[in-house]
Amino acid sequence: MAFSLNRIMLIGNLGRDAETRFTTSNVSVTSFSIATTFGYKGKDGNWQNETTWHNIVAFNLSDYFKDNLKKGRKFYVEGRLTKREYTDKEGIKRYSTDIVSEKIIPLESNGSDSSYSEEPAAGNVSEPNIQTDENDDLPF
Repeated sequence: MAFSLNRIMLIGNLGRDAETRFTTSNVSVTSFSIATTFGYKGKDGNWQNETTWHNIVAFNLSDYFKDNLKKGRKFYVEGRLTKREYTDKEGIKRYSTDIVSEKIIPLESNGSDSSYSEEPAAGNVSEPNIQTDENDDLPF
């Protein structure tokens, strides 16, 4: 059996407020976009920033996220990459690459508990488990 891995981890700012819709079977589908920025030195020696927008889809999010996934806020999103095909209103076949989120963690406080995280696909809510070692001399 062949081994494969489809895992995406992003930290970025929301480009728009999240929108929630419901399927015919009453499953909530929340979509939003996250911007990530990559910095590099250009040929002229000056720093350049390249921003990439990522489409995120989450299923059955709690009301906490529906209320807090707002434009400009910073989040960690973990999930898997998917591709889909659809036909638009004009009958033209279109393609989209999305990230189906499996974990969302707010990285900025909005006045409430900023450590709240959610794993939408599994429906679990958990606290992030971050361990630090004061003797760690790694540069990052």
